[in-house]
Amino acid sequence: MTHFPSHASTLPGSEGTLYVVATPIGNLGDMTLRAIEVLRKVDLIAAEDTRTSRPMLDHFGIMAPLVSLHQHNERKKAQLLIHTLQEGRSVALISDAGTPAISDPGARVVDEVLKAGAKVVPIPGVSAVTTLLSVAGMTCPQFYFHGFLPAKKGERQRQIQSLADLTAVVVFYEAPHRILATLTVLAQEWGGARRVTLGRELTKRFETLHRSTLEEAVRWVQADSNQQRGEFVLAIEPAPEIAQASTVLDPSQERWLAVLLAHLSVKEAVHVMGEATGLPRNPLYAEALRLKGS
Repeated sequence: MTHFPSHASTLPGSEGTLYVVATPIGNLGDMTLRAIEVLRKVDLIAAEDTRTSRPMLDHFGIMAPLVSLHQHNERKKAQLLIHTLQEGRSVALISDAGTPAISDPGARVVDEVLKAGAKVVPIPGVSAVTTLLSVAGMTCPQFYFHGFLPAKKGERQRQIQSLADLTAVVVFYEAPHRILATLTVLAQEWGGARRVTLGRELTKRFETLHRSTLEEAVRWVQADSNQQRGEFVLAIEPAPEIAQASTVLDPSQERWLAVLLAHLSVKEAVHVMGEATGLPRNPLYAEALRLKGS
């Protein structure tokens, strides 16, 4: 078992420590006092992109030397950092924005440093995941963070299908050139009635928060090209409880839904069934998915 040494002080109180430091995701005012203090005192800063980090560090008067550490050199640079720590010097690990190792480089370095027996100390701060969840208004206490979906269409669709029945809030990161395609597949596979909170450019000048159904979100993004720019975080409500939803339909209605599914997509069948019966859409989607699967 790996033991994380305690570190009660806000100052780098001992040498040979790796500090995992969260930095702002946009607004520099979100930088914590402790993060500034640590970054000013370490001997070396490992940054995802030194060109991105240098202006931010200059803003806070942080002059420590930088070394690049990204997904393509992480394993190699881990050995450099371990050697630095073994010399008794302190190192800070930062990403371009937010908390390192959360859909960003850093996890492999932390693993290697811990295996080498060095001390690792978290300096917490902003994360896009918790930033969005705090304003999503979703009352389910559980969430599943998936990070970025695959770039390839087929693999992206398979992963979305595999997550359809999770009874927890599901959180994705997404790039601007894929946001519309991802929302479209989510609406098709999970049902357009599922609610989503979309955060764009969180904490930045053009921050946008949009809460709607998936079906409405697709139309909203399509209608405004500005909503296809920047970095995105999506929080989608849990899947309906299928066991409960299956009691919504009587045997006759279930047979009609099965007939509709034989000729229409899930979305179309649910729409027709909802129009005909007045039943709520979420339970109908859950029941349609159950019938489709069986």
